[in-house]
Formats: sequence, C-alpha cells, structure tokens
Amino acid sequence: MVVAGGGGGGPNRGGGGGAGGYRTTTSFSAPSESLTVTVGAGGGAGGAGNNSVFSTVTSAGGGLGAASPAAGGDGGSGGGAGRSGPKAGGSGNTPPTSPSQGNDGGDAQGPSPGNGGGGGGAGAVGGNGSSPTAGNGGAGTANDITGSSVTYAGGGGGGTGRSPNAPNAVSGAAGAGGPGGGGAGSSGSSDAVVGTANT
Repeated sequence: MVVAGGGGGGPNRGGGGGAGGYRTTTSFSAPSESLTVTVGAGGGAGGAGNNSVFSTVTSAGGGLGAASPAAGGDGGSGGGAGRSGPKAGGSGNTPPTSPSQGNDGGDAQGPSPGNGGGGGGAGAVGGNGSSPTAGNGGAGTANDITGSSVTYAGGGGGGTGRSPNAPNAVSGAAGAGGPGGGGAGSSGSSDAVVGTANT
C-alpha cells in the first residue's frame, strides 16, 4: 500500500484538500538491491500534497483546496473548489492509474457568499459546497495491511465563514473530514482540523 500526502485546505471559505493517491499491489517482488521509499508529506495551507514512492509505484499528492473563488487542484484525489461558485472541484486520479488512485473534489455551487467543496477521498468524491453548508470530505478506503481494518486517504472538509451581512452569524456548517484521516473545514467559530499525518 502506497499513500501520498494530502492537499492543504484553502482559506476564506476555501475548499478541502484532496486525499493523497492510494495505490496497492499484491504482485510486487522485492529486488535484492535497496529500494527507493519516499513518504509524501501533506501540503501546507492551500498547497498540493507530495508524492509517495515505493520502488516503481508512485502515488500522487492530493490536490490543493482552492481559495475563494477558484477551482480545486488536481491530484491523487482532487481538492475542493473555493466559495462563490460555480467553480469545479479538482480532478482525482491525476495522473491516471488503474485501478484509480482517487476521486474528484467537490464543486462550489454558490450562490455568493457560498462555501467550499470537500476534497475527494480514495473511496468517494468530495461533497459539493453551497450557501447552507460546505462540502464534506470524501471517504477513504479500508485496508487490513496492519492486521486489522484501517481506513486511509480521506478528503478534507470544505470551509465556511461569517456572513458579510451579519458578522456575528456563522454562514452555514463546515464540512466534515472524510473517514480515513481527512480534517474538518473551518467555520466562523472554529479553526480547521488538521488531517492525520502521513507516515
């Protein structure tokens, strides 16, 4: 199993970061010489995640969660779009692999001020952001490589904020992080939750 670093979420009702690409193989033969192993770190705020490499298997870093208003970044799983849509979530499975290493990020559908879309996860697309709520992060995929079932590569939740017409009112609910380590989005009353570190 090779999982890349997830993308960082965008500011100002931004999109959630996409999960790092998730790839597995059951037919890998370890060579006698040493292997190249790289564990990709997650992206900073509004940045793409980094690739993970195990010999010839590369998983792509997750797409960035977009700031307002912009489309989400492409990656292993796509990042969510920033508010004030319509803006599209980033494309997952970029570059393409078979089986797919991830899913698309959620769109920002508006109307203004709107909220961010959720980042895609290994097992599901990110939820779309709208004026009532931000999009949830896409679910990851379960794997029992450790001896028990653990879910990996969940997408980040989209962000909300305070209404410009009512500064003391929170503009909708922040998106939940996708099962598998995705962090929740920020709102006008709470900070974003950092996703699980890639190790």
